[in-house]
Amino acid sequence: MIYTCTLNPSIDYIMNVEAFEAGTLNRANETFYYPGGKGINVSRVMNRLGVKTKALGYIGGFTGTFVQQFLDQEDIEHAFIQTSQTTRVNVKLKSNKETEINGPGAEITEGLQEELLSQVRDLSNKDTLVLAGSLPSSLPSDFYITMASICAASGAKVVADTSGKALEQLLGHPLFLLKPNHHELGELFDVDIDSKEKAAEYGRKLVEQGVEHVIVSMGGEGAVYVGRNHEMFANVPKGHVRNSVGAGDSVVSGFLAALEKEETILQAFRYGVASGSATAFQDDLCQKEDVERLLSDIHVSNIN
Repeated sequence: MIYTCTLNPSIDYIMNVEAFEAGTLNRANETFYYPGGKGINVSRVMNRLGVKTKALGYIGGFTGTFVQQFLDQEDIEHAFIQTSQTTRVNVKLKSNKETEINGPGAEITEGLQEELLSQVRDLSNKDTLVLAGSLPSSLPSDFYITMASICAASGAKVVADTSGKALEQLLGHPLFLLKPNHHELGELFDVDIDSKEKAAEYGRKLVEQGVEHVIVSMGGEGAVYVGRNHEMFANVPKGHVRNSVGAGDSVVSGFLAALEKEETILQAFRYGVASGSATAFQDDLCQKEDVERLLSDIHVSNIN
């Protein structure tokens, strides 16, 4: 079973404003509400691609109820831990530029932390845990390491899609998949990643530190895959980018979904890039038919 963990979920409130002007009244011509958080995004996309997951994490209040009801409607299993605080709301303002205002995360007590760690201890070597997104400030900075260490003891696979200190601390722990973008990869090694060759070079360093699969997303320039036996580059199809939120999560979802269906690494990489691109081209996360429509536009080549 694949489990996703979202420690800092949200409702993403998306507002489309034709010509936003600061300091005055603006009227949105379209609004959307979606459950937010990288792990939740992975669960939603994988469900659309035909692979079931269970979503873990913390929610609370009327906004937490909305998240649960939304996932219920999409037939996504979840086992969230209830907090006494309202799940945050993140505002995504889309106009001539895209602006995000993220609400503060919940305070997670030691008792709630132990409750989640107990869920992780129940995982076996047949399970995969996707650790995605930021840590609430109330959690210990090494909380992801604690979860990864529990998984290492049980043999459960760990997928990480995070950044900053949390990503840096996870290096050296056995990871099944790591998906930094080129900026995050550059920050890890204090370099500029400005080419596919450089992305592959530093992706190799992650593999040498125990990561089985590395996918480096490079925005409109494409994506790079590095593993023990392959180094590959994929272009991204041309299209109008409408949504930067969830594109990276969709890459993870497509890759894992294809592997669950016993596709080759090459095909899983293509499927991941197609999923990320399909999400980028619409307001919500991708649908299966959007992904499959783009597959023929994605060409994978070996690096070096």
